[in-house]
Amino acid sequence: MKKRPTLADIARAAGVSMMTVSRAINHKPGLSDELRQQILKIADEIGFQPNQVARGLATRQTFTIGLVVPDITLPFFSYIARGVEDVCYEYGYHVMLINTTEELERERAALNALMQQDIDGAILCSVRSPLEDLVPALQRFPAAVLFNRELKVPLSNVVTISVNDQRGAMLAVQHMLEQGRKRIAYLGGPSSSISHQRRLEGYKQALKNAGLAFDPQLVEQGSTADMAAGNMSALLERCPDLDGVFAFSDVSAVAGMQVCLDKCKTVPGDIAFIGTDDLPVASVVRPQLSTLRVNLLHIGRLSMRTLLDMIDGEAAAGSYQIEPELILRASS
Repeated sequence: MKKRPTLADIARAAGVSMMTVSRAINHKPGLSDELRQQILKIADEIGFQPNQVARGLATRQTFTIGLVVPDITLPFFSYIARGVEDVCYEYGYHVMLINTTEELERERAALNALMQQDIDGAILCSVRSPLEDLVPALQRFPAAVLFNRELKVPLSNVVTISVNDQRGAMLAVQHMLEQGRKRIAYLGGPSSSISHQRRLEGYKQALKNAGLAFDPQLVEQGSTADMAAGNMSALLERCPDLDGVFAFSDVSAVAGMQVCLDKCKTVPGDIAFIGTDDLPVASVVRPQLSTLRVNLLHIGRLSMRTLLDMIDGEAAAGSYQIEPELILRASS
């Protein structure tokens, strides 16, 4: 039988120690990029495959992380998941993905399931659980990244990463107000969404800054494109003088625009639209959609790299805030 290539084989071929090879294979610091790439190239050429069982015994790690998302069918979360998976693949980790479908009971079950697994850490995206339930769960993970959710009291094993949704909403609504629009609706997301709540606050604040009263008749909530279309129809019927829409997502914005066009409303002549996330659909739909841009792949990669740093003891608990950028296109 052909002998399985070992670290010793790579060390001999590269003329370095086995410790140096181990550092390169496991992406540890202390090597130049040139030497690391040389060692990885030799490992690939001789067909070296890490023994995950031996690797786990040596490091006391399982090289598996948990990833919880509210709805994997939404592009927002699927792009983040892709970013997480890209880094996992690069560093030899596996992802245990759990989709909660925006249901609190399924989220609780997901957290319980992960706490019972032998994982190295977890990334929790936009979780809905109340803090009195969430904090004890977080404390049981070796390390965790909490995306788009904040803690009242920092935890030593948790890093939080958030998008400044409130400021983004203010930028979008302020832009339409500066164009002279006065009846701006918020085509919102699910009521349980933290991002929805933050954007609603930003929407209200922008109106207040302009001296305009908040009108609850101009707000609708929903999580799917079909719901957004129905909500847009309801807004038009209830508020025929509507002249602007800020949408919870690009998907909702596109659905809303289609309803307006079907009802012979011009965009942006009669009604301006601004979405959120800058998904690919935003630049291919006609008219092209103005939107708040955040790099979702980057968020996923940042979350996973941050988790790896915590697992390796190279990062402490803390927080990151990502600022959205207003991208103006034809719809506004």
